Amino acid sequence: MAAARKRIVVACVCAALLMTLAVSSPSCIPVKGVYFPEWSNVDPSSVETKLYTHIFYAFVTPHSDTFQFQIDQTRAPLLLNFTSTIHAANPPLITLFSVGGAAEGTAFFSRLASNSSSRAAFIHSSIQVARKFGFDGVDLDWEFPETPTDMENLGYLLDEWRAEVQKEAAATGRPPLLLTAAVYYSADTFLDGMARAYPAASVSRNLDLINVMNYDYHGAWNKSVTGAQAALFDPSSNLSTSYGLGSWVRAGVPRSKLVMGLPLYGRTWKLRDRGVHGVGMAAVDVGPGWNGTGVLTYAEVVEFNKANKAKVVYDVATVSVYSVAGDYWVGYDDKKTVAAKIGYAKALGLRGYFFWAINGDYKSTISKTASKLWRL
Repeated sequence: MAAARKRIVVACVCAALLMTLAVSSPSCIPVKGVYFPEWSNVDPSSVETKLYTHIFYAFVTPHSDTFQFQIDQTRAPLLLNFTSTIHAANPPLITLFSVGGAAEGTAFFSRLASNSSSRAAFIHSSIQVARKFGFDGVDLDWEFPETPTDMENLGYLLDEWRAEVQKEAAATGRPPLLLTAAVYYSADTFLDGMARAYPAASVSRNLDLINVMNYDYHGAWNKSVTGAQAALFDPSSNLSTSYGLGSWVRAGVPRSKLVMGLPLYGRTWKLRDRGVHGVGMAAVDVGPGWNGTGVLTYAEVVEFNKANKAKVVYDVATVSVYSVAGDYWVGYDDKKTVAAKIGYAKALGLRGYFFWAINGDYKSTISKTASKLWRL
């Protein structure tokens, strides 16, 4: 525990030094991103744009056979309303549409990236959609490349995508579209045991931002043990944000492009013994949450705590927080843990942070905390 406290103190001191240096480099202007799920029923006009810099519309996916986007008459007005509203806000945000998501799976992207013709069809269509509907860029959310061949093909996809974006910008005289990607928490360590690594060189030269998904370390797939699903540190394994971000830095990806992921949701368990409730303690099942998944938004966690008079515990070793009410255990991030993570990411020299997802916050409290702490 003492070592963990020391790391946090050092992080905060280093962050102050980085803040002084950041003003001299435009590439260090912070990124404060947030994903906007289409199904969340959040009105774009209600977005507090002063809290963010980038907003990712999730998700738009091309046709499974043609690999081209087919925007129907129902979705087209939603996309146009989103970009026009967000761009007209004060301040306006940079808008990107995100392709894929966890529900899409990996097989589709594996086929898409497997040959030059399917890659070209996707690339040209993505540029057309971005321009037609007023987006500033495109975000790739392939969760996750499963084989070394997938990783190699991802590199080809990014190379070809960047080339076409530059070509289109030169032909039209418009600024190049931004290209970003949501990626696994680690650049080269995968929990399924298969040896593979992201194509770091291609990622580095072709993407403007790399959104590292620093969450989902623990969840319903392991019902027998509670876990800090977005632990900053883990004394017993590599399942942590500090390890994951470090792996991307070690892979040679520029820190000025790396963006730390923060979850606006928690994961729940049902304890085996309500009297034993630390991180990593025995459980018998998932707890309350969406459709039996054991997932609660941060806003729902706040309501859970109030309704059940839950005990809230800050775990110093992992820099996480959990709540206990009877048999139920909920692990999540709150203002205190987010503040520690912001300090850590700044000390590491990263570009910024992003949230999944905008509908999860409680009265924007977490977003406000992060935005206030990461300023030039």
